[in-house]
Amino acid sequence: MTARGEAFLRALGADAERLHPQLLAQMRAVAPDEDRAEGVFEVAGSRFGRLSALGRPVVGPRMLVTRFGRDVPFTLIVSSGVTASGQASLDSIREFRFPGSTQYITDRVTTTVRPGIVHNVLGARGRVEMLEHCSVTDEGALRMRTRRVALRLAGRRIPLAGIFGVAVDLEDGWDESHGRRTIRMRATNPLFGTILEYRGWYRYLDQEDGAGRAPGRSVPQ
Repeated sequence: MTARGEAFLRALGADAERLHPQLLAQMRAVAPDEDRAEGVFEVAGSRFGRLSALGRPVVGPRMLVTRFGRDVPFTLIVSSGVTASGQASLDSIREFRFPGSTQYITDRVTTTVRPGIVHNVLGARGRVEMLEHCSVTDEGALRMRTRRVALRLAGRRIPLAGIFGVAVDLEDGWDESHGRRTIRMRATNPLFGTILEYRGWYRYLDQEDGAGRAPGRSVPQ
């Protein structure tokens, strides 16, 4: 059995107990083979529009968003597991349903031997990788912030820093009044400012008790 948020629980260690109780319950819930959530982004996409597509030959598909919109429905599909080396993993597909087109971002998060640090590989070809630090905010949300970014191209690993760097700040929390998850992400570059953002809410499809799980289905701790 694998917990829905096993990768983050391992990265946070004892700090996981500081997560909002509902968020912690969801992360500890047994994950189905394919876990689905539905929600709405109040704001989502890139203000650079079609110019963002210029980066696709470099980073590959399912990495960049070329639209910007408000009240954008989205689907989150995740699969939790354990790698051959024993690290917890989480594969995610984010489906942005803009009017007239659907766009995707995929990534794989795995734990590392460093406390609090996860390795994130983005896009269908895995050409962009990040080391991200996981922490818990005062409000009990999971926060992830970029430590290092690199581009993997033609067998080489190219660190991206300075004006070529990207800083990602993501918070995944809980909305007490509506009984649902909240999400906020902003990716910035020193030269161009915000290059991608989204914020909104979502619920897992099996949410039955306000904790996103069927009663009695939790992973023993």
